[in-house]
Amino acid sequence: MQMSSLRRLLNNRSVLGLLFMVPAAAILLFFLTYPLGLGIWLGLTDTKLGRPGVFIGLENFRSLFDDDVFRLSVFNTLLYTAVACALKLVLGLWLALLLNRNIAFKSAIRAVMLLPFIAPTVLSALVFWWLYDPQFSIISWSLQKVGIIDSYIDFLGNPNAARASLIAANVWRGIPFVAISLLAGLQTIPVTLYEAATLDGATRWKMFRHVTYPLLTPIIAVVMTFSVLFTFSDFQLVYAITRGGPMNSTHLMATLSFQRAIAGGQLSEGAAISTLMIPFLIAAIMFSFFGLQRRRWQQGGRDE
Repeated sequence: MQMSSLRRLLNNRSVLGLLFMVPAAAILLFFLTYPLGLGIWLGLTDTKLGRPGVFIGLENFRSLFDDDVFRLSVFNTLLYTAVACALKLVLGLWLALLLNRNIAFKSAIRAVMLLPFIAPTVLSALVFWWLYDPQFSIISWSLQKVGIIDSYIDFLGNPNAARASLIAANVWRGIPFVAISLLAGLQTIPVTLYEAATLDGATRWKMFRHVTYPLLTPIIAVVMTFSVLFTFSDFQLVYAITRGGPMNSTHLMATLSFQRAIAGGQLSEGAAISTLMIPFLIAAIMFSFFGLQRRRWQQGGRDE
């Protein structure tokens, strides 16, 4: 009797699916939930490197809101994420539309385009560090040779120039991911829609506005969500190029968290900074979710 009941349960697809999900759920629970919970707990204590702390409640969070460097890091993170993601979307979409056409050496161009994305982040950061060097910068040398500037630019010595330099490096690395993802979405759009639009006398802009963009919106929502998550939590590129300088002017929340927790020994303060990143990341995920919901009609539902 028990064997027959067990056999019926195993033949049930829902039960079988849940059983197959248990190992993956256990791995996620251990490697994601535990570190997240530990980080939140550390943010509520006064733990330091080499010394266990005691529970102090929201004291770390209250002190952060009075910290000028932390407020600057929040501003830098939001600016860095917004500008870099906007540029990656515009340039990536333009590149995807270009590669979607019948051009020569299209396959080779696609392969070469992936190089910035697959190259190790630290290696890319070192290359940009040399490009921005105040004495040996190839960018400054080229601009000086053509007569645009009189002296070398100190890309990483000026706060605004350093922010712009980091954004440029992030955009260079992130464009391939956006472009390839959107290119895959473009190739799922039926050619018959463009043929019908052409017969109706639609211009290229109207075809993009009324055919390409609406059908590509779900892909854009997913791609930009990942882009925002990757950019907002960026650490390696910023830390390898500027280490938060000059004068803490390029610190992101991720780099400041590392500096306070590891270099400074204030584990609780670093954990509190990391914890405060969670609401922003949840907001990005919710934005993507509702963006997809608005286009459910493409999967047979109504557009809300």
